[in-house]
Amino acid sequence: MRNIIIAISVLFLTASHGSAQEWLTNFEDAKNIASEENKNIILVFSGSDWCAPCIKLEKQILDTQEFRQSARDHYILVKADFPRKKKNQLSQAMQAQNKKLAEIYNKHGGFPMVVVLDKTGKKLGETGYKKMTPNSYLSILNKITLHE
Repeated sequence: MRNIIIAISVLFLTASHGSAQEWLTNFEDAKNIASEENKNIILVFSGSDWCAPCIKLEKQILDTQEFRQSARDHYILVKADFPRKKKNQLSQAMQAQNKKLAEIYNKHGGFPMVVVLDKTGKKLGETGYKKMTPNSYLSILNKITLHE
């Protein structure tokens, strides 16, 4: 019964994931979808309300049509946010998950940190903010995946 519920959840998440891919926040869901779709994962560590390079990465690269189109075809996107302003605080569960992800994938606490993972969560490589075009940034991410 549990396997049926998990399968239905993955199918629902995959269907709702759809063509206009959104950033996921639940890492386990992202791994399930990545396995189902045979895609790598991009995990972004961000300080959305205090980190200037994080905000630039978001606006100049991650929020662009170029990036979203290519990412939708090749990656599952996950955001681990660490906001500081009280009005932007995440739930306790989300804070705990993001802290655990940082302990595994962002041990030095760099922001922003963009980590490329395989579908099982194995780290393939990482990068940070770079002032460049979205396509150039995607080339860096794609090179990381080629070395898996």
